[in-house]
Amino acid sequence: MKSKKSALQADLVTLYRKALLRGVSLDELEEKIQKQVDRINVSDRVEKDFEKKRERRVINRIPKIMRVGAFIVPLTFLSFGIYLVGSAVFPIMAYYVQTSPALQTSSLLAPIPREEVMDVTPLVISGTVAGVENDEDSDAEPVIINEELDYTNLNNWFASAALPEIKDGQSQRPDLPREYTIDIPTLDIANAKVAVGGTDLNKSLVAYAGTALPGNPGAPVIFGHSVLRQFYNPSEKNSRRYNSIFSTIMTLKNGDEIFVTYDGIKYRYLVQEKTEVQPEDVYILTQQYDARQLKLVTCTPEGTYLRRGVVTAQLVQ
Repeated sequence: MKSKKSALQADLVTLYRKALLRGVSLDELEEKIQKQVDRINVSDRVEKDFEKKRERRVINRIPKIMRVGAFIVPLTFLSFGIYLVGSAVFPIMAYYVQTSPALQTSSLLAPIPREEVMDVTPLVISGTVAGVENDEDSDAEPVIINEELDYTNLNNWFASAALPEIKDGQSQRPDLPREYTIDIPTLDIANAKVAVGGTDLNKSLVAYAGTALPGNPGAPVIFGHSVLRQFYNPSEKNSRRYNSIFSTIMTLKNGDEIFVTYDGIKYRYLVQEKTEVQPEDVYILTQQYDARQLKLVTCTPEGTYLRRGVVTAQLVQ
């Protein structure tokens, strides 16, 4: 840019010198230069007008539907992209604004210090206790897992490598039914299958092995998968219903009904409280044998695996 400006200035200086040598006055020279500049400007305007007309002719040759499409298609893709981002972000934001503040904040605090859980419940951690490694494995090399965990497998739900094991003879008796059903009218969940001691959340809800059976002292702890609520479809006609079946359990309110049918008997529970815990908080499996309760557990916020949401209900009949 500077070189062009310098060249122009040099040309003007040369032109002025030639004019002075020929005896041309400065006024006459400036008048001639101005006329030349005006002609150049007119020529530029004519060329620009010609280019605009040529562009219009080219555009007019394109079918109108294509011209409209060239405007609408990018706008449509942009709107669709905004919708996808919003559909993923909005439910999570709504959860934090509407649902999360109403939860019992347990610390996400454990009601019993974690180091004392072993003293008050028949909960046994296999392989690791209170963060102390088994001596037999002390020399083992660390195992690095690169792949994303599959949270439709209940074995991956706890942050610790050891899977909690609960010793309870009643729920492990082979002569008792290993399946039952649950209904939550408020959430349009009907006749949902619960597998006792199962692990595949794609096929059913799972009652954690060793937790109480329905109607007995203690609490069946039932796990279910969750996704973003726009994909929530608990209909029995939906072959993938269990992928989303617990997506909205954290919207349940105190007093909402939950029905469990086990061995031909229908039990009625009323929602008592909701809370959130960290993935490593296995104390949610503890059994209080002075009460007959039910616990529903899923990942929260919906569509994520950050925490565990727990709905506790009390047996009324």
